[in-house]
Amino acid sequence: MTEPGGADRDGAAAPPAHADGARRARPGRTGSERERYTLLDGNGRPYPSAVPGTLGGHRGGRLYGRLDCPSALRALARGGYRAQRVFFADAATARAAGYRPCAVCLPERYARWKAREKGGATGTAGATGPAPHTAAEVAALMDLLAAGRRPVRSLSIGHGRDAASRAAARAVAAAWCGDDRAEHARHPREAGPHRAADVAARTVLDVVDWPEEAASWLRQARRLAAGAPDAWVVCGAPAGWARMARRLRQSTSWSAGRTFALASLGTPETVALAGAETLEGLRGASADGGHWEVRRGWITFHPLPSHP
Repeated sequence: MTEPGGADRDGAAAPPAHADGARRARPGRTGSERERYTLLDGNGRPYPSAVPGTLGGHRGGRLYGRLDCPSALRALARGGYRAQRVFFADAATARAAGYRPCAVCLPERYARWKAREKGGATGTAGATGPAPHTAAEVAALMDLLAAGRRPVRSLSIGHGRDAASRAAARAVAAAWCGDDRAEHARHPREAGPHRAADVAARTVLDVVDWPEEAASWLRQARRLAAGAPDAWVVCGAPAGWARMARRLRQSTSWSAGRTFALASLGTPETVALAGAETLEGLRGASADGGHWEVRRGWITFHPLPSHP
């Protein structure tokens, strides 16, 4: 098994790696540099570690498993697997980076992942899904969009595949376009991919849904970022959005500072899963009509002002 990447920080070719991802030291290096492991963090980015990873993964297949996985060992023996080999400190980090369990060496975890994926795709997320949106929440979101320094005329809306997130996305599109023009923001799974006609100042460029589990979320991310909208609106469960947000940041021109979310994403869990840097500047509406924002890894809530 080899370590991901092919070069040290100075750009020189890396020496061979061992089964746990360690590199042999080059002559003349200090003790702290002699055994260096390269693992992936929750954002899918490599970092040096003093201890080896406990799980291996395949970058292209976006899956992780045990270091002694028979399927991985066979692939390594054939020689076509090494360039895609990555390592993780634990399963939570692998999941946060968007990798799924291996069906061969982690069958129980794979079965649970498959059940969650099926539930998200059919809109039956159950008790773990987001709460239904409120009218005050949507109104507060409209206020946030109107209050920015930069005028917002075009939106792209993204959402999870559970029933509550679908309904929230439709409500946002209707509120943005006006009730009499809600048909210009049809849901893609109900009416096919849609680009709103520029019939007035406000438009919805696209409505894109994403799964809770996927190979990479790249297709959904590119579609959501396409067209250079003035702003994005997102709603869904924290885990699915965290993975989607990391892919948007890594692969598109998307900006968290131009993104507005509903209450379901205004949680510390969302920030922890996605990473503070990924969501810096994200703003959103609360269920009671207040709003919140992510700054320096913290969520600050601004409740609706009380009136005597």
